[in-house]
Amino acid sequence: MVAALPQVTYAQTAGDTISVECPPARLVELCVELDARASVDSAAGPLSYRWLMGDGTTLTGPTVAHCYTERRRYTVQLDVVDEKTGEVRVAEKLIPVDFTQEIVLNFEASPANARVGQPIAFDALDSQLPLCENVVVLWDFRDGVVANGRSVKHTFRRPGNYIVRMALRGNGPDTCPDSHCVTRQVSITVEP
Repeated sequence: MVAALPQVTYAQTAGDTISVECPPARLVELCVELDARASVDSAAGPLSYRWLMGDGTTLTGPTVAHCYTERRRYTVQLDVVDEKTGEVRVAEKLIPVDFTQEIVLNFEASPANARVGQPIAFDALDSQLPLCENVVVLWDFRDGVVANGRSVKHTFRRPGNYIVRMALRGNGPDTCPDSHCVTRQVSITVEP
């Protein structure tokens, strides 16, 4: 079973990042939990389970949990060993794990705390709307300035805490247009 995805907020109209409440950005873990206990063969006796996770990792046991480091497709192979006979049932089950088809909304601000006049780099990281062909990244810095692009720089002119919004706006095919947004706070101080 693939771990639950965070809830995303749908904008009221495509690209609307002003009138909708956007949740805070957070990193989505690329994790799975797998359970082979239902595959017990009472006639065979005790079984051992070997999971080849598709990224070079091998785990053992009837239940396993694993987190991947890259957002891509994996095939998990479950080998079952009959402990009585030593027989290895190779590829008893193949399980596709696909992290490329989920909506991802996350961004970083570097530095997250800056001084008035200091540029901050904003990066949409691996944010994606996988079912949309054309995706635009929109930024609302909440100081009257907006921008677009996966990576942008912005300089705040006044001190304060700004709840920066990043929105992904997708167009075409069928399920698009679609729009999602997230926020992250940036603190701006006066120079010492």
